[in-house]
Amino acid sequence: MPRKNRTILLLAMSQTINWAGLFYVFPALLTWWESDLGWSRVHITGALSLAIVMQGLGSPICGKLIDLGKGPLMMTSCILLGALGLFGLSMIDSIRGFYFFWAVIGFSFSGCLYDPCFALVTRSQGNDARQSITLITIVAGFAGTLSFPSAYFLAEALGWRETVQVFALVIPIASAPIAWITTRQLEKYRHESTPTVYPVMNIRRGFISPMFLFLGIGFAFAAIVHGATLHHFIPLAKERGITAETAVLAASLIGPMQVVGRLILSFLKHRITNHAISMSCFLIMGMSMAVLLKASSIPELVFLFVMMFGAGYGLVSIIRPVIARDILGEANFGVNYGMITLIYMMGSAISPFLGSLIWHFGGYDLLLYWLMAFAILGVSLYFVSYSIAERQHPFNRD
Repeated sequence: MPRKNRTILLLAMSQTINWAGLFYVFPALLTWWESDLGWSRVHITGALSLAIVMQGLGSPICGKLIDLGKGPLMMTSCILLGALGLFGLSMIDSIRGFYFFWAVIGFSFSGCLYDPCFALVTRSQGNDARQSITLITIVAGFAGTLSFPSAYFLAEALGWRETVQVFALVIPIASAPIAWITTRQLEKYRHESTPTVYPVMNIRRGFISPMFLFLGIGFAFAAIVHGATLHHFIPLAKERGITAETAVLAASLIGPMQVVGRLILSFLKHRITNHAISMSCFLIMGMSMAVLLKASSIPELVFLFVMMFGAGYGLVSIIRPVIARDILGEANFGVNYGMITLIYMMGSAISPFLGSLIWHFGGYDLLLYWLMAFAILGVSLYFVSYSIAERQHPFNRD
């Protein structure tokens, strides 16, 4: 296996562990916290919102560190920080402690999940990054498949606190060394090019371009659709009369369906533009909400939903850094993409809490209608951003 492919495959394994142990542990254990700690769903999901706010705030900092060549140390340190946060979470006995440790874990997200990983790969490989990003997301797409069943069965056997401790032990042992080695390889063989400069963002001069804002906010709506659906899926499925075991199985299949979407994209990579992929992400996710609405009367439709939702969002993870590079250019990509990620993370941050609020006032049917509307708003804003950028500079059509 060529050195580059081996490095990317190992980095993908690290990402799988990070996502399974740090991110998916929240939706996997949500109902356990609700029953054991006695707090409301709104209060519990507020902690994840805080975590993702911290992720968003940390993204520009991590982007700057990537631009400075400090990506390997930054990513490894954030993995260790996340594991420490998980261990502290297992000891909490108050809502304040719950929020505090999720804030710590959330900050670690900004340096060890997809966005910094993809920024490092894009910085290293330039125009060839999409193939490597696709490989990473294909492998890491199984993180939910790993996390949901393992958390469920470990919590049944040991309790949720011991389950979190197991995750906190596995992450630094299995992921941190891999991340350190592979990201150093990416920096060592970094692609050098003459950066293109587009009028994107200059905060000191008070200028943020419309295409930057529309791109960021458009994908933030995709983050809301994904986050609200994912983090409420287990109770949402139960409300529709689906058994707990079937709900866990369906949630576990979202990751493989993301992989299917990415494999299809890999097969069609020379037959479809980045723009078409971006449009498809929003539309497929929006249609999947309509399918889930019907699952209350036809429970089997939950698996059609999983196929559509997983495949649609699976494309988002790949295309977001690539289309950002197309629209915003290569100059200061780490910082610019970090700011795009900050906007995206704000959408992701409010998604579990917003989902709880809408559920509180109108149930999950109302939430699904709102998520369809958010998908339409997202694709509209993205299209405006692309149209503005297309008039300013040519795109890479690969």
